[in-house]
Amino acid sequence: MEGSIGHAASVFAAFFAIMNPVANTPVFLSLTAGDDSTTRRQVALRGLALAFAIIVVFSLAGNLIFQVFGITLPAFRITGGLLVFLVGFHMVQGDTSKVQQPSAADAKASRQAALDVAIAPLAVPILAGPGTIATAINFSTNAGISGLVVTIAAFFALCVVSYGFFISGNRFVAYLGDNGIKIVTRIMGLILAVVGTQMVIAGVGGAVKLFQAG
Repeated sequence: MEGSIGHAASVFAAFFAIMNPVANTPVFLSLTAGDDSTTRRQVALRGLALAFAIIVVFSLAGNLIFQVFGITLPAFRITGGLLVFLVGFHMVQGDTSKVQQPSAADAKASRQAALDVAIAPLAVPILAGPGTIATAINFSTNAGISGLVVTIAAFFALCVVSYGFFISGNRFVAYLGDNGIKIVTRIMGLILAVVGTQMVIAGVGGAVKLFQAG
């Protein structure tokens, strides 16, 4: 029993270190800057739900998916890194919504665009990125039913924790104000761009190793 608890704690800790909800909270706030609380909650819920679904799928059939589509983890890292870099670049530029005085139709479209952030880049690759997927595959592959259940349960618990962090972040928004959010947005944009670059470097390094091994 103690061994099972210890293993579950290890899996949770591994996921926590990679998905780090503490570090991702400012990123989430920057991505949803200007959104109302309802939209922010929906973005958090959608992003985490999609990330959870992705991890479940890869836990069940990760290696098979990669083999069927001829996908390698380095390629996934490079693509995800480029996406993160582009998001960070636009955040550094201080890009905001082009709809300053929206009509009812424009407001609806703008709201949908805000919700789309939950898919990319929040769910993929920030929450369910290459590292998170690789961790899920590592703990669930060849680990039996118990290992699969522990992996999925641990990630679900982390999603609940992350949702709490994201929603409590509203207090930071009220405290920082508009100017503070703009500053945080640019800082987090720079960090995201660097993280994206690092992901690309890791992906290129992995691709070189695969090429040398082949």
